[in-house]
Amino acid sequence: MASIPVTSAARGTDRFDHPVHPGAKTGFLVVLAGGIAFAAWQIFSETRHAGEPLALGAFAFLALALLIALAFEFVNGFHDTANAVATVIYTNSLTPPVAVLWSGFWNFTGVIVSSGAVAYSIVTLLPVELILNVGSTAGYAMIFALLIAALLWNLMTWYVGIPNSSSHALIGSILGVGLANQLLSSGRGGTSGVDWSQATKVLSALLFSPLMGFFGALLLFFVMKALIRNPKLYEEPEGDAPPPRGIRALLIFTCTAVSFAHGGNDGQKGMGLIMLILIGVAPTAYALNRTMADSATPAFVQSANAAHGALVQQAGTRTITPIGDARTVLRDALQKRDTRTPAAYGAMASVAQDLSKRVSSFGSIAAVPAAATPNMRNDMYLELDALRMATKDEGKVPAAQAGPMKDFAGKLEKGTRYIPLWVKIVVAIALGLGTMVGWKRIVVTVGEGIGKKHLTYAMGASAELTAAATILAAEWGGLPVSTTHILSSGIAGSAVANGQGLQGGTIARIVSAWVLTLPVAMLLSGLLYWLFLTITGTSLT
Repeated sequence: MASIPVTSAARGTDRFDHPVHPGAKTGFLVVLAGGIAFAAWQIFSETRHAGEPLALGAFAFLALALLIALAFEFVNGFHDTANAVATVIYTNSLTPPVAVLWSGFWNFTGVIVSSGAVAYSIVTLLPVELILNVGSTAGYAMIFALLIAALLWNLMTWYVGIPNSSSHALIGSILGVGLANQLLSSGRGGTSGVDWSQATKVLSALLFSPLMGFFGALLLFFVMKALIRNPKLYEEPEGDAPPPRGIRALLIFTCTAVSFAHGGNDGQKGMGLIMLILIGVAPTAYALNRTMADSATPAFVQSANAAHGALVQQAGTRTITPIGDARTVLRDALQKRDTRTPAAYGAMASVAQDLSKRVSSFGSIAAVPAAATPNMRNDMYLELDALRMATKDEGKVPAAQAGPMKDFAGKLEKGTRYIPLWVKIVVAIALGLGTMVGWKRIVVTVGEGIGKKHLTYAMGASAELTAAATILAAEWGGLPVSTTHILSSGIAGSAVANGQGLQGGTIARIVSAWVLTLPVAMLLSGLLYWLFLTITGTSLT
């Protein structure tokens, strides 16, 4: 946990160089080893309970994939969370060791209480065919390519002290894999490429959230200046003296809020990918949500039957499409991004009826046998995506039919899109421990490199309050956003409001990273995906 030297000239950063207590290093290693052992035990127990014990080779492969995914979250912790602690460190509200420990704890908490909505917003960017066949060689190549690409870019930008966005890096990597898969699939289109409707939604959030950070912090600073007359709030810290008690409490609260929000949003970005890894290697244990209570089965069957009736009405025919043909029809409809055709409605009706019968015969989703699990999961995934696409725009489907269709989509989501508690815990450990390592480079950039003068109390508070509110709102909407760019933009907005101006060199570097991250991550992941397919001799044609 020793701090890493910063090569750029920094004003007074020698106060960051606190010696690390030997007990802290030991505790760090114990928690790290404990988290890895806990994950291994959970996988061993759950696969054995599901009747799918893993062979040693499969277990080793799974361990490697999970370690890379957790390494991404670890790097995310020391790369992005440094933004949250910069204000309390530069205003002397907390010492660096206390600040990073405090932030790490609240990042951990944010991950644990997160909903999982952001996790699956990330996953749905991937090509449908790779999600349905995640256990294939191409599926594994996809996961390794996008994780390694995002990890490499994060490390490179951290090394030079640029507050880069882990969200941008991961989303760019996903888009790169999707585009590469489409190019290598001989023009099969649709399901082999990126879901651009979902990508547009996600990219819009990444584009507009920094603007909200800049103008939100600028406006909040002016509001604070109009309402709060305490001159100390707008002054630079005096040496190493802590701020007045009330101001200090405010700044610690804003650091806490950003750390909690960061954990809740960024922690989910690795969760969805970890679930894909688990589904690919151990589908019997993880492809379906076996934690659903048996008592939920009657409601699932009733919802499926109600959706079947509504879909038959929309199809305008009583002729049921054979289930084998129905799957093909749904894949074609998703490829064309149009599930509002009589044929698609008929296919959805067939799948809904088949799922109802199978779940009834098994007694519950938890009781689905190993041999039937992958097929049922794929049917549920196809049906869910088709239903969501059909009911996406209000008024396109009559309310009498849209209601049952949406209700069944919700039941399917609970059956397939879930995050086990142990996954949240190990991601929280990785993100929390990452917060405590390597934070110094980014803290110096945020604290000293954006505004032309030292950070004031009001600047830090307005930037962090805006960032926390923006990130929490995005999590509520299931959208991934960048803590880095929101908070950096907030610091810039508060600096402008304070009349101190901006350092052009740093702003140019941050903007350059913001512009370059998507294309560079896309290129890296696309090339790695092609390389892995070539090494394994896998053809997508």
